[in-house]
Amino acid sequence: MKRVVLHIDSLVLKGFRYEDRHGIAEGLQQELSRMLADPQAAQQLTASGDMPRLRIGNISIGQNSKPQRVGSQVAQGIGKGMKI
Repeated sequence: MKRVVLHIDSLVLKGFRYEDRHGIAEGLQQELSRMLADPQAAQQLTASGDMPRLRIGNISIGQNSKPQRVGSQVAQGIGKGMKI
């Protein structure tokens, strides 16, 4: 079994309340864990090799989205950027 190690050094989220940071982080972590648990995702990442930087651009988020949903949407954007 291969192991996937993902390190996010910084994540810039403009326009969100400071108080929402933990909820956003929780949603991000949960969704990335779900996505990376798929064996095909691990194979794809292995084939891609190291990615020192990933820029995913803009993500469209609803105005009244809860912090965990925002984190989940960010994770989905990261997944698309990593092509998993």
